[in-house]
Amino acid sequence: MSANLQTPIDYLKGVGPNRADLLRSELSIHTYQDLINLFPNRYIDRTRFYKINELQRNTAEVQIIGTITGFREVAQKRGKRLVANFKDDTGMMELVWFRGQKWIRESLQIGKTYVIFGKTNWFSGKYSMPHPEIELQSEHDKNLRSAMQPIYPSTEKLSNKGITNKVVSKIMQQLFLETKGRFAETLPETLKDDLKLISKTDALLNIHFPKTSELLARAQFRLKFEELFYIQLQLILKNLIHKSKIKGFPFTEVGTYFNTFFKDHLPFDLTNAQKRVIKEIRSDLGSNAQMNRLLQGDVGSGKTIVAFMSMLIGLDNGFQCCLMAPTEILSVQHYNGLIELCKLLKINISILTGSTKTSERKIIHKNLENGQLQILIGTHALLEDKVKFKNLGIAIIDEQHRFGVAQRSKLWKKNTSPPHILVMTATPIPRTLAMSIYGDLDISIIDELPAGRKPIKTVHRYDNNRLKVFKFIRDEISKGRQVYIVYPLIQESEKMDYKDLMDGYESISREFPMPDYQISIVHGKMKPADKDYEMQRFVKGETNIMVATTVIEVGVNVPNASVMIIESAERFGLSQLHQLRGRVGRGAEQSYCILMTSHKLSNDSKTRLETMVRSSDGFEIAEVDLKLRGPGDIMGTQQSGVLNLRIADIVKDKDILQQARYYAKQVLKIDPSLALPENNVILETYRQMSKYRNIWNYIS
Repeated sequence: MSANLQTPIDYLKGVGPNRADLLRSELSIHTYQDLINLFPNRYIDRTRFYKINELQRNTAEVQIIGTITGFREVAQKRGKRLVANFKDDTGMMELVWFRGQKWIRESLQIGKTYVIFGKTNWFSGKYSMPHPEIELQSEHDKNLRSAMQPIYPSTEKLSNKGITNKVVSKIMQQLFLETKGRFAETLPETLKDDLKLISKTDALLNIHFPKTSELLARAQFRLKFEELFYIQLQLILKNLIHKSKIKGFPFTEVGTYFNTFFKDHLPFDLTNAQKRVIKEIRSDLGSNAQMNRLLQGDVGSGKTIVAFMSMLIGLDNGFQCCLMAPTEILSVQHYNGLIELCKLLKINISILTGSTKTSERKIIHKNLENGQLQILIGTHALLEDKVKFKNLGIAIIDEQHRFGVAQRSKLWKKNTSPPHILVMTATPIPRTLAMSIYGDLDISIIDELPAGRKPIKTVHRYDNNRLKVFKFIRDEISKGRQVYIVYPLIQESEKMDYKDLMDGYESISREFPMPDYQISIVHGKMKPADKDYEMQRFVKGETNIMVATTVIEVGVNVPNASVMIIESAERFGLSQLHQLRGRVGRGAEQSYCILMTSHKLSNDSKTRLETMVRSSDGFEIAEVDLKLRGPGDIMGTQQSGVLNLRIADIVKDKDILQQARYYAKQVLKIDPSLALPENNVILETYRQMSKYRNIWNYIS
């Protein structure tokens, strides 16, 4: 590299210590490299000069060449404004300044040719331009400035301290002078030829000083591709290294447990998607590498049975298995679902949660260590140091985004050798995001629902239709069905939410009076025992209506509940609405989801509601959600810095992302250790990145 790009920004001419401190604190610019990677947000097209007689009455920014013929000061309510007459060979207009008149009057000369740039106003028969950018045409022609003018990211503090866009452009020019505008190439020739990419040097020059809009587009494509290519390369390499270095237990047997269950006890026929996923898991477990797989499947797609069959392979090979879920309700439900199947197969299964009694815990600990206990289901309680397995072969984590990285690694340490890991989620993760965040996991998707499931009918109703909705609820209850009514819960306004819930509960109680109707209520302020009591009444069918906050979002399974009413649905995110809807439609009856809102809706809310009514495909819904909310929010706050991208946008650039992943895979397929001479440049760039920019450890 010419001027070393790792040079601290303080050394760049025109920056100095004060500006350097501001650039560091406001934009994280520490080195020349950081500055060169400060890419513009947008560009102003200064390719054309307008004539005064061509101006239109719009707010577009224009530039004009002309001369100042005279100045005058005009008194106004407060102080004075300075007005200059500006003309070209087609007409006359005015330039106006409301402040800085003295300095402007002294620095501008009558009769000289200037280039002005700004927004025009039409006022009492003539055009005027307030506070134009103005410079002598001779200066304008001299500058290393492109026709498309870049507008850089900025902050209020930078503008207040005088680091304007012009200043940033100027120090960027200085950087190109000091580096002689030459930058080390980071992609191999073969790849550049294949994709017709411009060189790194041309890309950087044209992103900061584009000569034409076509060159700008090529520069953007080249830099986006490169950024995504190296992220994908990192993830795929991580996966390859994982597979070669971390040896798993090879489960060579598919034996009695698995075969007996498959032949004699399977409660329903597996869908093709389930069969495909079990095959993928079997091949992982049979290889010598540790399985590290993400299992995605919409609510109700039958992930639990796949998890159970994976555990049976572990048992057939003489290993223990565990399943960890984020809440007690969910782990109890997994346990209840599996205990019957385990009895048929004479498998020893237990559950361990925060409320397990000490006497029971002791027995569980003992039987785990001596190997009698074969399957353990539980919550975070499984991570306690006291919990020791004899030989844990497979660990399954449900809804893993609720567990931190440190918690997951505790599971690994329960053994001398790490167990196989299967991570399950009912939150569909859009493909683009999955490729970027879980690119180092192998991904399996169950994308069809079990036979006999009817799609849930979803409708949107406004508050003034409430009486019709109540009548519909009565009709469903008279058929023997049960109903959920869910109120939003937003942490900041718990008091208000609690009031909404209680008001709702009272009006429901008036509409559906005892003894004809029984109502359960569940919310976050209740003691866990009371919550469980109310939940159980609903599960057993002793109550007809469950009024609740979003605590029921994950995992409660009541096949007889066929109606889900979501109050103030505009206050929920898309994935949350989809999760809530998945609480119904678990039996053979037709189920309904009714989204209740007020008439005042933002555009985003309208899009969310329309998407819910139109689609029941979790992946399509997740894609819309990603477009509305951006990648940070979807992954939850702990992952919000996940993709700290400089120029690419994984939503808008998903085609480039797929190309980048494809090429990264091709390169590593032929040359997994990047040892071939033609991949030298990739290896070198990769090392530099790992050394100077620690972005590669940001993915859990």
